[in-house]
Amino acid sequence: MRSAAKSTSEKFAAMEDIGARVNALVSGTLIAYAITCIVLIGYAILITYSTFTGENLPLIVTLTCLVSVIVAGFDSAKGANSRGWLWGILAGVAYAVILVAIGIWVNRGFAVDTRTITLVILSVAGGGLGGVLGINLRR
Repeated sequence: MRSAAKSTSEKFAAMEDIGARVNALVSGTLIAYAITCIVLIGYAILITYSTFTGENLPLIVTLTCLVSVIVAGFDSAKGANSRGWLWGILAGVAYAVILVAIGIWVNRGFAVDTRTITLVILSVAGGGLGGVLGINLRR
């Protein structure tokens, strides 16, 4: 009888840990999008009110997304006990899915091209890197 009670408490602890990880994943993704919005709005203001041109926009977008998704992976994994890379990749996938969904919503005739595939791959890889950093730097 005692082992059943222990098993139930272990199950609740595991469920709480998963809930905490999901909350960290959502929080990390929201922070990543906040970073993305701030940088891109700042760049838009810079282009509008200065002599800068928008020729560097693809590079700025790519670097901003990469840095943002590394932050998302880091935040998602920093409280995990193990598998930081997995939580980071999940954060990267969440970021990429939202990014693609926004692209579909904004561009009614959205098509998957090499740029989209590159951003998805960078999101997943950057999230994994952030997850590895998040779980190892907290110790």
